[in-house]
Amino acid sequence: MNEQLEAAAADHNPSRVLLEAQDLTFAYRANAHPILEGWSAKFLSGTTTALTGPSGRGKSTLLYLLGLMLRPAAGDILVDGRATTGLRDVQNAQIRAGYFGFVFQDAALDPSRTVLDNVTESSLYRGTDRKKAAVRARDLLERFNVGVPPARRPGQVSGGQAQRIALCRALIHEPQILLADEPTGNLDPESSAVVVEGMISHSRTGAAVVIVTHSPEVAAACDREIRL
Repeated sequence: MNEQLEAAAADHNPSRVLLEAQDLTFAYRANAHPILEGWSAKFLSGTTTALTGPSGRGKSTLLYLLGLMLRPAAGDILVDGRATTGLRDVQNAQIRAGYFGFVFQDAALDPSRTVLDNVTESSLYRGTDRKKAAVRARDLLERFNVGVPPARRPGQVSGGQAQRIALCRALIHEPQILLADEPTGNLDPESSAVVVEGMISHSRTGAAVVIVTHSPEVAAACDREIRL
């Protein structure tokens, strides 16, 4: 097998480790008891993982560590085999832009921009052509049955529609790693099902998907569950 074929095979290997936590320890204050201590796990391509457990166990904190938005006091985060703890902030930001998509509990849409602009913004930062980004965004909005004009503002949509828009934004650049923090916490059953199915479908493309959730139904829909 030549090098190009080997690289292609690696890209489609369902057991490829895309994200790994190695012996993570984290506390918000230097003298505080650690929220996480010596925590390790691997997250594989093609796999959806639910992070569950009681409130206060550090699930959201862990997600921010995995997404390179917080730095551990000890241990390391490996993204596609690359250690990140010793990197500068700008380098970690580049890794986030290249690998990650994020879905937050409150959708976190920019109220001053249209639905379409909210979806396309992250891909424009990555250098995607504006017209191509708009086509991709419209396709996603239709796929997830958002059901609002792309020119509408986030303040004019329901909570379920806002979370679907946030999912479109996270998926527009087809991230290899998708992190979601209680993405169905404020949703009705129908909207919840759409969002969860969208994330699981994305994992089937070869992405690693990690979902923080209190919902037994969401956890049961994932390939595996890690309880903190």
